[in-house]
Amino acid sequence: MAEYPKVKSVEVLSGHRLRIVFVSGAVRYYDCNSLLEQPAFHVLRDEGFFRNVHPDAHGYGIVWTDNLDLSESELWINGTTGQAA
Repeated sequence: MAEYPKVKSVEVLSGHRLRIVFVSGAVRYYDCNSLLEQPAFHVLRDEGFFRNVHPDAHGYGIVWTDNLDLSESELWINGTTGQAA
């Protein structure tokens, strides 16, 4: 199993996008728009709710609630290195 860098910080960008900074210093941009069609992620359509994202306490991803999160591997693999996604 591959190890991925832990998440240091997350910044909300316009258009349901995120800027993720990993402890390694690497930056990825993650577009959440494709998630919005999945029932489990419908709540992210609410901009106020979406903005409440924060890094997991141990860096294993990002969290909105105890039941809604994204892992560091998802962010690393499917994030892009350039701001345009």
